[in-house]
Amino acid sequence: MRPAGSKISIITPTYNERENIIPLIQSLKEHISPPREIIVVDDNSPDGTADAVAALNDPDVVLIRRKARGLASAFHRGILESTGDIVCWMDADTCMPPPVLARMIDVLDQYDIAIGSRYADGGSDKRAPVRVLSSRIINGFANLVLGGGIKDYDSGFVALKRSVFDTITIIPFGYGEYFIEMVYDAHRAGLKIKEIGYEFTDRTEGFSKSMPSLWSFLRTGFHYAFRIVSLRFRILRGGN
Repeated sequence: MRPAGSKISIITPTYNERENIIPLIQSLKEHISPPREIIVVDDNSPDGTADAVAALNDPDVVLIRRKARGLASAFHRGILESTGDIVCWMDADTCMPPPVLARMIDVLDQYDIAIGSRYADGGSDKRAPVRVLSSRIINGFANLVLGGGIKDYDSGFVALKRSVFDTITIIPFGYGEYFIEMVYDAHRAGLKIKEIGYEFTDRTEGFSKSMPSLWSFLRTGFHYAFRIVSLRFRILRGGN
């Protein structure tokens, strides 16, 4: 069950998510009971995403407008602004279901971190085959190099106790590579991690930020692999 008396902070970054952000907020409010705050970190979306959020005038919603862009740094900014005992983050594209987030929060009475996992028991990945294959390759490579038994190293869908930040530090650069490093550092620190399987589907509105072109797709994959290898060499050199 949800840890007694806990306040939940839910962070979602946005860039051109006008079609998705309001339904996501509504669903989060339906499935995550108060006390809670929903922190939208908007990277200067030209489609008016931030204006749509501001128009809600909802006391449960915190809007942060940035001129900078970057997924990891957006999550990091949201974490810095959050006030909850439990901190969660997820994409705004509605591919990560709020009912699953509620289940993830509930296991934090026994675990430090809960990961929404496409590849744990009960999970599935319903995206286009090339995207499923690329994610499988990244996760297989991460497990080969880093170990740890984590099935979805690049999930990006998480709920954790704020006390986790007393043990590990998020390095806020890159796209999803930061998440691999965070999970690996948490595992090495002995924190208790639980993966919750869920069905991951392609977005129905907007466009993917991770695969706008073949070149950017390949470049992102290279950055993931480089970060994974760098983590391994950091350990071999005796780093923390």
